[in-house]
Amino acid sequence: MKEFIDKYLHDTAVEKIAVVVLGIAIIWGVSQLIKKKLVLRIHDNSTRYKTQKVVSFVGYILVVLVLTIVYSEKLGGLSVAFGIAGAGIAFALQEVIASFAGWLAIMFGGFYQPGDRVQLGGIKGDVMDIGLLRTTIMETGQWVDGDLYNGRIVLIANSFVFKEPVFNYSGDFPFLWDEIKVPIAYGSDYERAKEILLETGRHFAGDLTSMSREKWVELQNRFRLEDAQTEPMVSLIANDNWVEFTMRYVVDYKRRRSTKTELFTRILKEVEATNGAVRFASATFELVGMPEVKVSGKP
Repeated sequence: MKEFIDKYLHDTAVEKIAVVVLGIAIIWGVSQLIKKKLVLRIHDNSTRYKTQKVVSFVGYILVVLVLTIVYSEKLGGLSVAFGIAGAGIAFALQEVIASFAGWLAIMFGGFYQPGDRVQLGGIKGDVMDIGLLRTTIMETGQWVDGDLYNGRIVLIANSFVFKEPVFNYSGDFPFLWDEIKVPIAYGSDYERAKEILLETGRHFAGDLTSMSREKWVELQNRFRLEDAQTEPMVSLIANDNWVEFTMRYVVDYKRRRSTKTELFTRILKEVEATNGAVRFASATFELVGMPEVKVSGKP
């Protein structure tokens, strides 16, 4: 029995396996300790999420480092083989490598973060998670009107940030400009119609006007941007059928649909309260009469 124990205690392979297992256990324990004791104390959700991802990534790197150090003498003799194999693997896994590079760009380049509403790879929705290779999105739109969830969860390769534009609806400027168009009949009180639209827009804009203005000024201080009006504004054009009023306003990126419903509801009530001074228009069609047909009884 003693000889059996001495044999395995002095077995180099067993010792290396023990060192690797012990190293992995220590790395895992330290990473879990950091996540529970330090990371959870971070109050900002975005910072806490990124820190957790970085801690996990560093843990993986340390595991690879332990394996490399323990088996360094064996790796040295296979360096040429590994070089050739690595080139083949890099070619075969170029999409995986690009996705990992995309993850680094997303985490440290500020493309987007969990909770942001984005359009990526033709898919629009809210970012649920950012993995090493894929971004998980809760999709909006498609067969559902407006910016509402349709219940479909989409996984998109991180490499798309290098291939296609990334539309972020809630990044440095979490507001959108939206418009509604109202057709008003000719002969209406146009000034009263404009006043109704402006009052309605200002009522529902509320604090968004000042909040969006502050955010826009911050963007102007960081980037080269022209000044933009964040207060509701009304413009009009005349066409063949009616006078079309357009109201432009700032809205929270998640409340476009509900805000339009509230705006139109109030506008309908206000227009009806004018007792005909302001009238909505509808498409009209003029029917051309048939030409007179004379029937003669002669053969």
